[in-house]
Amino acid sequence: MTRRALVNSACVVLAALFVLPVYWMASTALKPDADIVSHPPVLVPWPLEFGHFARVLGDGEFWAALRASLTVTVTVVTAGTLVALMAAVALARFTFRGRTGFVLGLIIVQMIPGEALFIPFYLMLRETHLLGRLPGLMLVYLSITVPFTAWMLRGFVASIPVDLEEAAAMDGATRWQTFWRVLFPLVAPGLLATSIFAFITAWTEFTYAYVLINDPRNYPLPVYIQSFIGRDDVDHGPQMAVAFLFTLPVVVFFLLVQRRAVAGMSAGAVKG
Repeated sequence: MTRRALVNSACVVLAALFVLPVYWMASTALKPDADIVSHPPVLVPWPLEFGHFARVLGDGEFWAALRASLTVTVTVVTAGTLVALMAAVALARFTFRGRTGFVLGLIIVQMIPGEALFIPFYLMLRETHLLGRLPGLMLVYLSITVPFTAWMLRGFVASIPVDLEEAAAMDGATRWQTFWRVLFPLVAPGLLATSIFAFITAWTEFTYAYVLINDPRNYPLPVYIQSFIGRDDVDHGPQMAVAFLFTLPVVVFFLLVQRRAVAGMSAGAVKG
């Protein structure tokens, strides 16, 4: 067997390992209750059981959780990317005292374990009366995503020649016109690349949402999925149905931006 065949075989095995959990999730959602816990396990669901999806889609709490997740995710991605872009431009284009230390700070905060921030976040949100509310959770997610996003975007902005902005200024463009008409279109691939990180963080994060949201009406989807775990049993069918629906937006979002994401991530990681 040639070396190329070995590499291809290894790639197929790795792909199967990644696909298997997704397949098992989808197949469990389509199995009758008896087949879910059968031994030996049923590998191919037949006949297909759509009752679990019907039960989930008919649950008002699912739609409330979906609305909460969409609200948090759209706000975090939009606001976080905008704030990070402003910070990245300042760090890449302007010279000011403490700039190097600030950039190092952006990197250092990524090393802090998330578990170490539970109590500080909890106390701050309680004092500001945002505990259990979605705006408080949005602020927490912004504090997580903005430092990394700003650091990535700084490298991408630094890779764009300053001559383009100087040429626009010589033609009479103001600083804001230069930013929106020259810099912003060129930095768009970097925005898409970093928005993936913000999107996945806000859409899939569980622990902060579970700790900081104590009102069931504001539960996002990750916490709603956990609600199918009881004291003595787990309602696997509806839980996997929700998990399948929960995964779809991540897959669709990545498929839409994957072409520009690779270029944006590589440029932001090695430049500046």
